[in-house]
Amino acid sequence: MKKIILYGFMLAFVFVNAQTKEGASDRVLTKALTLKIDRKGGANGASVAWHPKQKKYYAAMAGNVDFPLMVFDATGKLLSDTSLKAMFDVRGLWYNPQADALQGNGYSDFGWTQYLLDTKGIPKDVKALYTGMMQPSEQSVGVFVPKDNAVYFFDAENFKFIMYKMADGNNAENDIIIHPGKRTKPDVDIETEDLAGNYNLNAIVYNGAEIGLLNIVDKQIELYSLATGLMQAVLKLPDGAPVNETLNFSYSNGIYWLFDKDNRTWIGYK
Repeated sequence: MKKIILYGFMLAFVFVNAQTKEGASDRVLTKALTLKIDRKGGANGASVAWHPKQKKYYAAMAGNVDFPLMVFDATGKLLSDTSLKAMFDVRGLWYNPQADALQGNGYSDFGWTQYLLDTKGIPKDVKALYTGMMQPSEQSVGVFVPKDNAVYFFDAENFKFIMYKMADGNNAENDIIIHPGKRTKPDVDIETEDLAGNYNLNAIVYNGAEIGLLNIVDKQIELYSLATGLMQAVLKLPDGAPVNETLNFSYSNGIYWLFDKDNRTWIGYK
């Protein structure tokens, strides 16, 4: 009888352990930091980037070259003058370790830019990297993936990640089909037409391993493999976290950022 009980216990342990392993990275995020955009101009947050050498956050508003760009230290203290302008109609914003530079993509055919910093790490000008429509849609928010030396975008209509090469700004023609909500490849293709409305349509994040989509219906961040397009983990958002169907979603320095439009504040979760 003891052997039977022990065997049953071992089976239960294996089953529970297998379930835990499958969802090992699934967790609930908690609030970690806030960055207040303390000036009018723009309704939508574009991106938050972290410069590891400067030890600073750069938070840009989307919509106009004159809208705010603000610089903060690691604790969220504002370092730049509130009058600082974006100087570029920002959408994606990232630190490129290969160029040791703060870069980004812009609205529509603005192309990609690089910020020139002063001795205190405050942007003083921009330098064009590429001009033209170097992205799949007008409002696309790019994320830089160092290992590929490429910028990825989300094609919500076809549920794909689309790669553009940093070397020349061109489409690499290496699209990754996403399997929304699936941890294993489905036997049949998923009808994604009705799913597009469940996700932020243009803002994605890259955490150094996976690309994340913001599910605005289930209030969660879903992390996907760039190799398979399969979901790797689910990060549930706490009650009250602001979610938007466009823009206002970013990642940097281990923190997932959501922009509270009412209070003009980036709220960081980890």
